[in-house]
Amino acid sequence: MEEIKVFVADDVSEIGLEPLRSAGFKVEKRTGLKGDALFEAVRDVDALIVRSETKVTAELMDAARRLRAIGRAGVGVDNIDVAAATARGIVVMNAPDGNTMTTAEHTFALLLALARRIPQAQTSLKAGRWERKKFIGTELRGKTLGIIGLGRIGRVVASRAQGFEMKVIAYDPFVSPEQARELDIELLPLDQVFERADFLTIHTPLTPETRGIIGAQAFARMKPGVQIVNCARGGLVDERALYEAIKSGKVAGAALDVFSEEPLPPDHPLLALDEVVVTPHLGASTREAQESVAVIVAEQLRDYFLTGSVRGAVNMPALSAQELHVLQPYLRLAEALGRFEAQVVREPVREVRLEYAGEAASLDAAQIARAFLAGLLRDVSARVNVVNALLIAEERGIAVTIAQRHSADDDSPALRAVVATQSGEQSVAGDLFGPRAEGRITEIDGFRIEVVPAGHMLVLHNRDVPGVIGRVGTLLGERQINISRFHLGRRAPGGEAMAVIETDGAVGEQTLNALRAAEDVLSVCRIELQN
Repeated sequence: MEEIKVFVADDVSEIGLEPLRSAGFKVEKRTGLKGDALFEAVRDVDALIVRSETKVTAELMDAARRLRAIGRAGVGVDNIDVAAATARGIVVMNAPDGNTMTTAEHTFALLLALARRIPQAQTSLKAGRWERKKFIGTELRGKTLGIIGLGRIGRVVASRAQGFEMKVIAYDPFVSPEQARELDIELLPLDQVFERADFLTIHTPLTPETRGIIGAQAFARMKPGVQIVNCARGGLVDERALYEAIKSGKVAGAALDVFSEEPLPPDHPLLALDEVVVTPHLGASTREAQESVAVIVAEQLRDYFLTGSVRGAVNMPALSAQELHVLQPYLRLAEALGRFEAQVVREPVREVRLEYAGEAASLDAAQIARAFLAGLLRDVSARVNVVNALLIAEERGIAVTIAQRHSADDDSPALRAVVATQSGEQSVAGDLFGPRAEGRITEIDGFRIEVVPAGHMLVLHNRDVPGVIGRVGTLLGERQINISRFHLGRRAPGGEAMAVIETDGAVGEQTLNALRAAEDVLSVCRIELQN
């Protein structure tokens, strides 16, 4: 076998690289390279290992003529152009579970520092002041901890809080009530978590849907004196709104390890507040975690090159190039249908039923299911992808069933998905059209409707009576919202109807509320799908 060359561009644990060296790979580690020096260093390498410092751009990949795999020793892949890697057939792997315990421990360290005002007291004492009365803290026992996101880190934080005799409540739309009860956690709607929490910590990925999830509206619902912790991703907390909430006295304090802009500018307003405890993105910064993520990604790369197995990939399933060419349009459609359902369903998902017809029924059913679940669960876990989506669904207690109709009639859509919750079911179907195999939604909850799943959309359910369309159009026009396309469907005249309204831009909450209050409108849902 030809020698496999691995270049390590960031400061990765030497112990963690041992699996590669033991397998006979040539490992070269040079950190801090930029520009032409970095381009030259990767020119003939087969694999590249980075942490968060090195930016892996399309241009860098083009310079690395033999590059077949990129390993991220950690979780986030924000510094890697994953789309460019996929287009070039480069596998991107990460190590999402290597720093679970470390990040959870850092979260609790900040929670304790915040509650007992430890950093402020230390600063005062080192300045020569003995101010015991000034730094009266808050006892954790008996307080309510609200957790947004009950993935692996959120669950570890919950267990630690219970050890401190805290009451734990949580919001996670993809955790079943049965799972929450087993963990002795009270599962609540997001607004109720905001309203009841004494301390609030967030553990979700950063997506368009979760960006700013803790903002002005959330602070308005919280009880006076609430304290906030964020060790997940910068951007989840609206920093300007947090500043205002602290200045007004609504929020008693905040402990932040991550920020919208990193490194944090020295003149950032939050740094001027004594109520704010900060650390420079240290959530995964322990020796144990750094060794763990390095070992995980090294073993994944070793196995990929030696056996062809793919583990921890964030951008492609384990398929040959020929198989992927046939399957790719269905994977794109399935993921889009999953993203659609993720924004329609408002309760914990209990079951997903998938049905394939026509050509789709003869393809790899599991791969299409993974793509749908990756779209459905993207806001739940930063580590979800087409490789591990079925596993994450299993962890969340979501039953997944697949039916393949090989002799389907001409009217059967290629893909149909039914998502079941405790109170009901939501369904969506889609098909491929034209020589470019363009995916389109063809049915929503039994309403026949055809729409390309991309961009900003409103899904409106209404009574099928005269005047509804006009009122909706007028309401949007008065708010300077331009309608690009308007798709209608109904089951029978005079019953109920559905419209999918494509708009040029996002529709705000006030407009949504106005639409929901409009006569004969039964429901309105905002959908945003990437083009």
